[in-house]
Amino acid sequence: MDLKSQKLVITIDHDRYLNWKLFLTNEFKKITSKNVEIDCRDINLSCKEILSLIEISNEFDCKIIGFFSTSTSTIISAQSLGYPSQLILKKSSSNSNKINNVCPDLSTTRFHQGTVRSGEYVESSGDLLILGDVNPGAIVKAEGNVIIWGRLLGIAHAGSKGNSKAKIAALQLRPVQLRIANKVARGPKGENQLGLAEQATIDSEKIIISPLELT
Repeated sequence: MDLKSQKLVITIDHDRYLNWKLFLTNEFKKITSKNVEIDCRDINLSCKEILSLIEISNEFDCKIIGFFSTSTSTIISAQSLGYPSQLILKKSSSNSNKINNVCPDLSTTRFHQGTVRSGEYVESSGDLLILGDVNPGAIVKAEGNVIIWGRLLGIAHAGSKGNSKAKIAALQLRPVQLRIANKVARGPKGENQLGLAEQATIDSEKIIISPLELT
């Protein structure tokens, strides 16, 4: 097999290298594979920083094919730019507090990996965390929060047993319909801001859309 066609994972070791850009430059100089996944660990990268990372890889004729991270900010940025990415849930990481603020109790959270397709229905008696898109025609429902690390284009219902404090969050929140407790609303129109995840909550008896609070 051609070594250049193989996939390689580069882990940014910022404990040893405070300048991750210099570290990546040195790593790209050494590798032979042209398809690379980046493990960012708990480093928070913005869209601008990920684009800078892509520029470095292009200098060495390498293609970034995905990202791993325990940082919700990095995952939001990567997916907003169209790169496959995986959120690593790690309770011992410094980002666990950020994750727990969105999904308060990981022990009662139902995880769904992959796209929820039209006609499919996913339900949770606690929080619901979906690592993928929710397509038009799909329905997701939880007694707690509904968190989608992908695009919400179908119907989502949080707080299904009357919890008005529940929230719905997604990297791209453009659903057919939103429900929180007994409140119902349509999703916002237009494109969301690049790198900005959104959340739906109840405020003054109405469902409102705002930037996702990660801290």
